[in-house]
Amino acid sequence: MPDLPHSNADRPPVIRKPRSGWAVEPNMPDYEAACATFSWAAARGALGGLPGATGLNIAHEAVDRHVLAGRGDKVAIRWLGRNGQRRKLTYRQLAEDSARFANLLRGLGLAKGDRVFALLGRVPELYVAALGSLKAGCVFCPLFSAFGPEPVRARLMIGEGRALVTSPTLYARKVAGIRAELPALAHVLLTAEEGATPPDGAIDLARELTACAPDFTVPPTDPEDPALLHFTSGTTGRPKGALHVHGAVVAHHATGRLALDLHPDDVFWCTADPGWVTGTSYGIVAPLTNGVTMVVDEADFEIERWYRILAGERVTVWYTAPTAVRMMIRAGDALARGHDLSALRFMASVGEPLNAEAVEWGRMALGRPFHDNWWQTETGGIMIANFAAMDIKPGSMGKPLPGIEAAIVRRRDDGTLELVDRPGEQGELALKVGWPSMFRAYLGEPERYAKCFSQGWYLSGDLARRDADGYYWFVGRADDVIKTSGHLIGPFEVESVLLQHPAVAEAGVIGKPDPVAFEVIKAFVTLKAGQAPSEQLRRDIVAHARKKLGAAVAPKELDFAQDLPKTRSGKIMRRLLKARELGLPEGDISALEKTS
Repeated sequence: MPDLPHSNADRPPVIRKPRSGWAVEPNMPDYEAACATFSWAAARGALGGLPGATGLNIAHEAVDRHVLAGRGDKVAIRWLGRNGQRRKLTYRQLAEDSARFANLLRGLGLAKGDRVFALLGRVPELYVAALGSLKAGCVFCPLFSAFGPEPVRARLMIGEGRALVTSPTLYARKVAGIRAELPALAHVLLTAEEGATPPDGAIDLARELTACAPDFTVPPTDPEDPALLHFTSGTTGRPKGALHVHGAVVAHHATGRLALDLHPDDVFWCTADPGWVTGTSYGIVAPLTNGVTMVVDEADFEIERWYRILAGERVTVWYTAPTAVRMMIRAGDALARGHDLSALRFMASVGEPLNAEAVEWGRMALGRPFHDNWWQTETGGIMIANFAAMDIKPGSMGKPLPGIEAAIVRRRDDGTLELVDRPGEQGELALKVGWPSMFRAYLGEPERYAKCFSQGWYLSGDLARRDADGYYWFVGRADDVIKTSGHLIGPFEVESVLLQHPAVAEAGVIGKPDPVAFEVIKAFVTLKAGQAPSEQLRRDIVAHARKKLGAAVAPKELDFAQDLPKTRSGKIMRRLLKARELGLPEGDISALEKTS
């Protein structure tokens, strides 16, 4: 089946970056030179390692290393409570509190490799539990606090969770009724909550931590020792548990410097919840290993609050999701102009590919462009990015990180791979194996894990293309691609054009079976504030898409929607749109963002 030809005619111009005169010199001023000299061994050397022992431990690199280097009094976390509370934790406080937690786990009999789950909002105890678990040699697994009982039960069952840290309210609502079904769950540790008394069979976390020593000797930790467990939704209804190791910290640290341009003096805000891999890799590990001060906001997304935080906390580096960016666009430019964002020097986005218009809006409304990047739960860290000193092609994922070899491949009928060398041709995005944060297993599913690899390549399941300048462009998931009238159509491309229409806030595109064309394209759109659905507006949007894409590629059908189903990380769930349209089973929807 032939590839769809692509035109550059409607693409925004390249955003050129200065070659000198930076207020803050980028960590990677010359991409080509960095790629030529980079090695993972040298990146490992940038970290400290355990004193007097071999190996790497993520928590030691994140907090204890800074204390030993005399930086213990620096603020590690500025925590903002949803009701106006504020709290600061220095690197020394975080090191001591996580040591207490590690001692508590040891006292409860947890051993190396045991899995500690957290079902919490973005509260200080979550970060202490993560680091303390890693110090103790346990595997840490964060869960979304918005999960219902069934996804919590499924993940605790698959992960054989030995301990769970949660709040009294979340325990009563989501755990108490399923605890009898979790034979491996030996300990439930409850955070403090006004007026709450731990029920029978639960532990008062604050009281127990007070009784524990504030120092802990991290045992020798091999880089291949399991450290982090993240679940991703599966199309078959069973979540996949992707297991990562302590050696992943090398990639977390390096990509924080190179892809997010983190400097020790930065105030960094990653808006992702640690229940999503971004909120752990870049909301805990990377910023702390790089010694920055990070902002943690307990509250849910609210546009005016976010602008106040960016301005009031003098955030310098901001990492967020396309869904939030589109909602900010939808709210208009006036809100942005009403706040002092002069401290902000670098903005990045991940989760769902960021359309070119959003990149341009950042430059026009916020004074700087968004830098999109690409990675997956399975890769553990950023693999492809638009870097601080590199020219941006709006809509592109960017270029591979130094140390990452990417390629476009096709699978032959015999199962072998064919490398696609010609610029502009699409295929599956593949990465040469060997980077430190690559996942090491799907927990309990070795065959499923093995299918992700072929001939020394990790097969991402994402379709992409590479242009003549080496920039990668996302096309869609392999199972999202629409086959219509002999063409392969990537939904992201269609969605990006729909988003160019001034009335459209969000768009999701699926392939709908058709007896003649095999599939026709159906679009679902939400509208910006002040816009009302009408037949005329429907025709206008379709006409706009036809003009931009051509009749063969434009949606044949378009429905207005109040909301589009999204994961909590901001990805539009196209498979769920398709399932609902066609009356098919919805599969695993535990990661679905709740809208009510």
